[in-house]
Amino acid sequence: MNLRNLPFLLILLVVVAAQAPAQTTADSLAIARARWEITQPQPGIRCLSASFDTLYGVPQHVTILEINPHRYRFGLLVHTPKETTSQAARQAGAAAAINGSYFNMSKGTSICYTRRAGETLCTTTATGALGSVSNAAAQIKGGRLRITAWDKTTDEARRQRADDILVSGPLMLLAGDTCSLAGCNQNFIEARHPRSALARKSDGQVLLIAVAGRFPRRAEGMRIVELAHLARMLGAVEAMNLDGGGSTTLWDEVEGVVNRPTDNRTFDNQGERKVANSIAAFRK
Repeated sequence: MNLRNLPFLLILLVVVAAQAPAQTTADSLAIARARWEITQPQPGIRCLSASFDTLYGVPQHVTILEINPHRYRFGLLVHTPKETTSQAARQAGAAAAINGSYFNMSKGTSICYTRRAGETLCTTTATGALGSVSNAAAQIKGGRLRITAWDKTTDEARRQRADDILVSGPLMLLAGDTCSLAGCNQNFIEARHPRSALARKSDGQVLLIAVAGRFPRRAEGMRIVELAHLARMLGAVEAMNLDGGGSTTLWDEVEGVVNRPTDNRTFDNQGERKVANSIAAFRK
């Protein structure tokens, strides 16, 4: 393997794989050695896609948009009424987007704390499993995105320091460390599903991650601990889970939907679901 001919991201994967715990070494190496299909649909945005015969013990399909924060600013899109991520992003003039947080499917409204342009639109009403995992926030100020821990009982002051806030979870990585999932509903954590994730690298690069699932023998989805490991292998130091399942959608203005949404039960890019919100990147 000639590392000089590999994109920088793959070099990083090889280095991290060598440092991975013993129980994840095989998966780390599978990610590092994957034949990532890499395109650059727009300046400052790279799209990476790979299929795995075996990753975390099952077939997987992963798609990533890596976005340069020097070229793009971030913002929250609130869909009223609910809309597909691609349609809402296109109407807003975005360059890229990923579906957002948990919502009431019948009403089409968020069930997690949502703040847009300084105005609180929704407090966290999620209960049960979703309430237990809603402990992370994408916070955007001046177009710059950070991922933080979230506690609705103590973070009132933090709310005032961001223009846009979207709560979801669970929080998976913070300051380079893997976060505890002990307080989260374990059925949610352990189930394999399509997954969406938002991550940030130490150099500020933002990763929008979509993991396909519910396609037997093609893409079976990930558990949260597996998604956290994947984000870390991709070089993330901050990462949070977003709404997954049929909501998982990753969109680029040039290439359209680049992942494999599951709502049409077909392994293509046509099965989008209407959702309540999205996180989008805009050209500066």
